[in-house]
Amino acid sequence: MDFALTDEQQLVRETARAFAEREIAPRARENARRAHFDTELVAKIAAQGYLGAIVPREYGGPGLGYTTYGLIVEEIGRADSAMRTVVSVQTSLVCSAILRWGTEEQKRAYLPKLCSGEWLGCFGLTEPDTGSDAANQKTRARRDGDRWIINGSKMWISMGNHADVALVFAQTDPDKRHRGVACFLVDTAQDGFQPTEIHGKMGLHASDTAAISLVDVEATEMLGEVGDGFKVAMTALDSGRFSVASGCVGICQGCVDESVRYATEREQFGRPIAAFQLVQSMLAEMKVKTDAARMLTWRAGWMKDQGLPNTTETSIAKLYATEAAQWCANTAIQVHGGAGYVDDHPVERWFRDVRVTTLYEGTSQIQQLIIGRSLTGINALVPS
Repeated sequence: MDFALTDEQQLVRETARAFAEREIAPRARENARRAHFDTELVAKIAAQGYLGAIVPREYGGPGLGYTTYGLIVEEIGRADSAMRTVVSVQTSLVCSAILRWGTEEQKRAYLPKLCSGEWLGCFGLTEPDTGSDAANQKTRARRDGDRWIINGSKMWISMGNHADVALVFAQTDPDKRHRGVACFLVDTAQDGFQPTEIHGKMGLHASDTAAISLVDVEATEMLGEVGDGFKVAMTALDSGRFSVASGCVGICQGCVDESVRYATEREQFGRPIAAFQLVQSMLAEMKVKTDAARMLTWRAGWMKDQGLPNTTETSIAKLYATEAAQWCANTAIQVHGGAGYVDDHPVERWFRDVRVTTLYEGTSQIQQLIIGRSLTGINALVPS
C-alpha cells in the first residue's frame, strides 16, 4: 500500500477542507445551539458531490474510491460531526446498499436523486429493543398480493424526519430468524410512516434523529430477496463503519490542531503552556493516536478499493478511530482547561458529538467480537 496521495486525491482533500472551513465550520456552533438540522447546508454539501461520492457516474455520482471518499469525510467530520452523519448515512448506508443489492432499474431510479440531494434517505434497522442483535427484528412484513404491508417501529434513525426514501428492515417469517429478514424500499410520504424527532441527545444536536412508527406501511420493492436483509444490513454497516472511522480521524486531527494553537497562545507563569512537559505529553499522545487512526482507516479504504475482504480491517479502523477520537476530545478539553468547557471552542462540541461513534454502526464491543471471530474462527455474532 502506497501512503502517498495521488494528485487527484490531494486536490479532493484540499477542496473538501476549504469547503468545510468556509461553509460548515462557521455554522456548526449556532446549529448545535439551536438543535437545527441545516437543510440549506445539506444542499450545499450535495452540490459539492459529497452525497453518494462512491456511486459511479452512470448513476449520478462522482465515482470516487473509498480512500478518496474517506478524505472528504475526514474534513467534514473535523468541521461538524452532524453534517458528517448526513454524508455517512446517505452514502455509506443508503447508496452503498442500493449500489450493491439493487436491480439496475432501482439503481437508476434512486441513486441519481440521492446523489444530487433531491432525496434524502435513512437506514431503518435499529429498533427500541433491537440494537446489536440486528437479526432479531420485531418489525413485521406480510405479503398482500404484489405488495408488502409493514408494521413496527424503528429507533435512533438518522435523517428519519427528513428522508424521502427509507431502507426498512423487517421480518417476514420469525421462525427463520435472520433468514427471514428483508430490506424494503419505502416511500416515506405515506400516512403510515410516522417519524418523531428525538430530543435530549448528549451530542449531535444539529443532526436529525428520529423514532419511526410504521403502521400498515406499503412497499412493493426490496433490495435482494426475502432472506437477504441481514446481508444487506451487514454490507452497508461495513461501509458505514469506514465513514465513521474517517470522520473520527477528522475529530482527532481537529483536536490536535486546536490544542496546539491554544497551547502556544495561552500563557501561564509567564510562558506558553505548550512549554510545560505534561502539556507536550498530551499533545504528543494525541498526535500518535491521530496518525494511527488515520493509517488504520486508510488501510481499510485501500482494501475496499482493491476489492479485498476487509470486514475485520474495517472493524479495527472503526474501533480504534472512535476510541481514539473520544480520548483526543477529552484530552483537548484538558489542554484548554476551563475554556474547553464552553462552546467558544470546538473541542466542547467534539467531546459531546464523538461519544455516540463508539455506539452506532456497531458498538466497540461488537467490533471486538468481529475481530475476535477473525482470530479464533468462533462466531459469536451470526445467529444459527
